[in-house]
Amino acid sequence: MKRKTTIVAVILTLIMTFMEMSALPAALFCNVKIKDIEPIYITLMINFLLAFAICWACKKFLIKNWRFGLQFKGILSGLKRYGLPAVIATVIVTIAFCIGLTPFDNKPTIWRVVIEGIVYYIGVGIMEELYLRGLLQNIIEKWFGERKSATLYAVLIASVLFGLGHIFGALGQPIVTIIAKAVWATALGVYFGAVYVTSKNLWVPIILHLIINLCGIPFCFSTSNQYPTIALITCLISYILLGIYGVHIIRKPNIDNTKRIKEDGETI
Repeated sequence: MKRKTTIVAVILTLIMTFMEMSALPAALFCNVKIKDIEPIYITLMINFLLAFAICWACKKFLIKNWRFGLQFKGILSGLKRYGLPAVIATVIVTIAFCIGLTPFDNKPTIWRVVIEGIVYYIGVGIMEELYLRGLLQNIIEKWFGERKSATLYAVLIASVLFGLGHIFGALGQPIVTIIAKAVWATALGVYFGAVYVTSKNLWVPIILHLIINLCGIPFCFSTSNQYPTIALITCLISYILLGIYGVHIIRKPNIDNTKRIKEDGETI
């Protein structure tokens, strides 16, 4: 039963990864134009909803004992304990984007700002944390078993894959931007993964993921899709520091992460 559960979890991870990176199947039937919102955002959000439905069904019927950590208890304490660095980094990076994209040459409707700058990123945060931390990171940790640094290895491997995944979304950008995005996404993955491990609550990295993504709102007010140099450098430095912080909190001697695989052989 444990092996069957893990196999289903692996398949679900692959399905959700494919759905996010390809926008399929929604891209086959959805091309909705609302106000000045780019249709691709509507398509992606519908695909997120389909992926969430598949994930819910698997959890309900096939992997009932798999514990994502989506309980409400511990959200506030987790955010208070680990969220301040993310807020500070977001403020700094947002300022860098505003400076780099000035003068703004686009006047979006409030609908575009809300959908493309906030609602879409809520979906991104939930989607990526579900399959990267809630599924993949836990799967890798289970594979390492009771090894001393199993949790750290799981966080690092999942984070590297998270970073590599951002290469596809950056295609068409200058090579420096692509490399920088892969590096800082890996660092952010370490931060999110560490917060998930130490808070034992998936909602905490989901919310922090959303907060960090809010720095993209200035792009709604610009026709450019290129990263300004000042923003590129600021993102790289800020997010690498968050990654270092993630390694620090996961390696604290008072946190015994190797004991997370417990009840019924499933991760909490």
